[in-house]
Amino acid sequence: MKPKFAWIAVSVLFLILAGNAQAQEEPKAAPSQQTAAPAANPADVASPDAILAALYDVISGPPSKPRDWNRFRSLFLPGARLIPTVAGPNSGERVRILSPDDYAAAAEPYFEKNGFFEKEVARKSERFGGVMQVFSTYESRHAAADAQPFARGVNSIQLFFDGKRWWVVTVFWQEETSANPLPKELLPQTH
Repeated sequence: MKPKFAWIAVSVLFLILAGNAQAQEEPKAAPSQQTAAPAANPADVASPDAILAALYDVISGPPSKPRDWNRFRSLFLPGARLIPTVAGPNSGERVRILSPDDYAAAAEPYFEKNGFFEKEVARKSERFGGVMQVFSTYESRHAAADAQPFARGVNSIQLFFDGKRWWVVTVFWQEETSANPLPKELLPQTH
């Protein structure tokens, strides 16, 4: 994919998921509330590795593959948030706060028409008791076999272990730009 086209595709996806960057800093309406998560596949929520793998897997696929939004919702603690950052006016940045339902509604039309494969390529994490913070570096491709990603960035993911299973509490992410490249410590380590 040519770099200019990749930038356009990424910009369109961010506008879809993040909303209009010219909007008010605070959302006009609160994100919809997820009251109860669907039952999760125990294998998806058994460990931090499992829930992160499920999170990337469930949003990835060709345009002909409908995403399993119940599986997606099952990963999230009720009240969880997905928070993309977007460029704001005057070189600032803004955020958009989404519930898992909001994300699914915004992403579904894009995923119906476009292949989207996102995978983790590096991770830094810390845990204290049932709380875990993960910096998960990702690469996004339109097809799993694409040699180069059209986008890279970092998901800051907060996980919670309730003694029985892991939950996603927050996914807060920012895409790499030429003005804000990924730092060395968040890139895949080569040996």
